[in-house]
Amino acid sequence: MVNRHHLTPNVVGDVGCGAGEVLRLMQLQMDPSCQFYGYDISPQAIAMSKERENERLHFQVANVCETNTPYFDLMLVIEVVDHVEDYFGFLRALKKKSEWKLFHFSLDLSVQHALRKGSFLKLRDTLVHLHAFNKETMLRTLHDTGYEVVDMFYTPFGIQFSRRGMGRIVKPFRWLLFQMDQDFAVRLLGGYRLMVLAK
Repeated sequence: MVNRHHLTPNVVGDVGCGAGEVLRLMQLQMDPSCQFYGYDISPQAIAMSKERENERLHFQVANVCETNTPYFDLMLVIEVVDHVEDYFGFLRALKKKSEWKLFHFSLDLSVQHALRKGSFLKLRDTLVHLHAFNKETMLRTLHDTGYEVVDMFYTPFGIQFSRRGMGRIVKPFRWLLFQMDQDFAVRLLGGYRLMVLAK
């Protein structure tokens, strides 16, 4: 997404950076002058990220909504929103901190998930997904919190990482149906996530 929109940020922030691997990999691809800042509320995650820290890559235990940060040219919000109890307030607070925002959303609402008893509770228990979204509800949420969506595409999480159980069984059907009708495939069988570039 960064490449296709020719974004050349000087300051990049990562909200919910975890162990910091996304920022480390981005640093390898970006201009040598670019500064990177990662934030997470988990001390354990930041302890792991500190091993990746260098003079242009910094990590901090902090709630980014309540912390003074640099103004970012690009802010990453990767697989975070569905973990936040007040996600409307969270999105509104983030908007003023960056020019460009790059979101990656889980799309847990699908027909196959709805048909499987306990499926949503399993997502809550194992992945701590407090909310379930589909493409339409996530895009409406961004609109309602003041964002302008510039671009989006699906990412094939369920194709790349489903190696057992129902995910393995459904994988070829997901791939085939996705070739014919992307939106229908995601609504029916799930297994995809949504990358969104917004301002």
